[in-house]
Amino acid sequence: MDAVETLLLFDHYGELLTERQKMCLDLKYNQDMSLAEIAEELGVSRQGVHENILRAEAHLQRMEEKTGSVRRYLQSRKAKQAILSSAEKLKNHPDPAVRAEAEAIIAAAGEIEE
Repeated sequence: MDAVETLLLFDHYGELLTERQKMCLDLKYNQDMSLAEIAEELGVSRQGVHENILRAEAHLQRMEEKTGSVRRYLQSRKAKQAILSSAEKLKNHPDPAVRAEAEAIIAAAGEIEE
């Protein structure tokens, strides 16, 4: 699992982790700290940090397998971008009604939460 995928999973499911797991993942992926630095910061062994990170990542992956929330989020984001791209092309159409519809589509797509 790469860092970007882990961060997406962490954003979606992080509250389901223990406080220690959250701290380990935050320090590793958001603060870019090494295992040794994290161990020193938390006052635990490097091996303990490593095991916490492995357990946390496994838990995040299991949650995604069960719910598919990140997969759906990424699909929605891709679809929104395709809609916006098509509507942007229509903004320069010679027919004012088509241009107005393009603006309405862009406005509606902007209301979709990511």
